[in-house]
Amino acid sequence: MQSDIEIANAAVLRPIREVAQETLGIGEEHLVPYGHHKAKVDIGYLTSLADRPLGRLVLVTALSPTPPGEGKTTTTVGLTDALHGLGHRAMACLREPSMGPVFGMKGGAAGGGWSQVVPMTDINLHFTGDFAAIAAANNLLSALIDNHVHHGNELDIDVRSVTWKRVVDTNDRALREVVVALGGHANGFPREDGFDIVVASELMAIFCLTESWADLKRRIGDIVVGYTRAMTPVTARDLGAEGAMAALLRDALAPNLVQTLEGAPAFVHGGPFANIAHGCSSVMATRAGLRLADIVVTEAGFGADLGAEKFVDIKCRKSGLRPDVAVVVATVRALKYHGGVPLADLGREDVGAVEAGMANLRRHLANVREVYGIPAVVAVNRFPTDTDREVERVVELVADEGVRAFPATHFADGGNGAKDLAEGVLASLAEPSPYEFSYTYDDDLSLTAKVEAIATRLYGAGLVTWDARARRRLQRIERDGYSQLPVCIAKTQYSFSTDPAELGAPTGHELHVREVRLSAGAGFVVVVCGDIMTMPGLPREPSAARIDLADDGTILGLS
Repeated sequence: MQSDIEIANAAVLRPIREVAQETLGIGEEHLVPYGHHKAKVDIGYLTSLADRPLGRLVLVTALSPTPPGEGKTTTTVGLTDALHGLGHRAMACLREPSMGPVFGMKGGAAGGGWSQVVPMTDINLHFTGDFAAIAAANNLLSALIDNHVHHGNELDIDVRSVTWKRVVDTNDRALREVVVALGGHANGFPREDGFDIVVASELMAIFCLTESWADLKRRIGDIVVGYTRAMTPVTARDLGAEGAMAALLRDALAPNLVQTLEGAPAFVHGGPFANIAHGCSSVMATRAGLRLADIVVTEAGFGADLGAEKFVDIKCRKSGLRPDVAVVVATVRALKYHGGVPLADLGREDVGAVEAGMANLRRHLANVREVYGIPAVVAVNRFPTDTDREVERVVELVADEGVRAFPATHFADGGNGAKDLAEGVLASLAEPSPYEFSYTYDDDLSLTAKVEAIATRLYGAGLVTWDARARRRLQRIERDGYSQLPVCIAKTQYSFSTDPAELGAPTGHELHVREVRLSAGAGFVVVVCGDIMTMPGLPREPSAARIDLADDGTILGLS
């Protein structure tokens, strides 16, 4: 089979104006084109659609993944193509890829095989410049903080308390901890600082939760950048930064329209980290999609304990959106992995390990249906090494849970390989839901109680413990009036626990909180459990070493 980039490079794309008009009814005058095959949709036009009824929302999530991932994006695209091929007005809403993973370990994030969004190279690289705009706005705030201190520090900022970091959209471990303002008095006051990757910035989370320029400016103003010597919060608004930062993001806020290999429309917009933030594409794109299409297929990062939880408890809570059905992606290899099979041996048939690993998928299904109150179907994303016996056993085990499972081969066969899955989703959408949509916790609980609710209800933890410094930070956040915010737990995606080696469905384990961060502009409190990197490093053999530019201008080596 051809590689992802070979398939993408050989694809014949339709002009984006035709895709917009024929699939979504968007006139060319409402597009801001970025070349022939990608465009932003004018925000003023989207605002004019406010009276349109919303379509149906399908959330793609997954069981706890193996390190290579189980194909949520590929499944999102394949399902969208299948629905499109069946004659439905369907579109996908995806996150924009970060160039950190593109040049690092994971590669691109535009789907795979015959289920991709295109132009794949553009999407995985600079695209429409959204991430550059976010980086510029983020770093403007950093510059204004240091400039304010240099020119007399009227706000009496304690430079030791500054939490706002600079960002860059590549993996660079040397920038994690730095010292700025060296070289004498003219360069400011030296202090410790650091860089995050763009997708880990609070500004990225704000960008993906806002729905208007006015709301964007308000949220930016609410960012807490540090504290005074008297321990009162200092915000971006105190520095007069919100207007200029919002101006840098004016054009970026409009959703990016592209297409799948089979000509279905897709919004690819925003890309917050799925650990330190909520891991979903923008609310702006999702709501616009629901007004333009009958069915929108979107995804949330990592497994249903992380991505789907944050989709529900943060994105849905703040936007009022509600998924009509969840597609939980499962693979034979992930089930065997949770059943105790080492990564190197996952290609060997082992029905017993599939049965043992079902404990992980079973808990995810219970959380989706019983905690979030969303009907579920299972997509069995089939790999060439999967045997018929293994796949059939997965379908049987899922049926025992009262859920329908549909083997899918969209990676190799495009939308046609996800046709059964699409029909299963349509059947679920046609049925009245036996569940009532709900959040994992109520708004009026304390921050501590919210963390405990997630830990016990979703993760199966027995108790929550706190570093003393994390506890003090939490208490300060509550004293400053932020206790009503939802929490965003950052932990490993490979386990329900904080230990990536504790597979399956552990119970009674300890969730230990080592750090607490306030994202006041985004409107949540980050609770860090375990080691979470906000500036990844490159592996020994980075993907960048395989990426090249041919003499005819063709980009090679992306995956």
